[in-house]
Amino acid sequence: MKGLTLLGAILLILGVLAFAVPIPHTEDHDVKIGDTKIGVQTQHREHLPPVLAGSFVVAGVIALAAGARKNS
Repeated sequence: MKGLTLLGAILLILGVLAFAVPIPHTEDHDVKIGDTKIGVQTQHREHLPPVLAGSFVVAGVIALAAGARKNS
């Protein structure tokens, strides 16, 4: 597998996964007063913006097509 084809396959897979798999994100909110520490931890699961995921898919398809055409 040539480099451009491999790059295209990776971008295509990342783009498809970006639509389906949320990315976990954890935030710590702490307040320390003297020796006492009060904290809250929040967790979010966010998807990448659809424009970014779509651009990964399009770039992957273009790289795959260019790699296949170059190998022919």
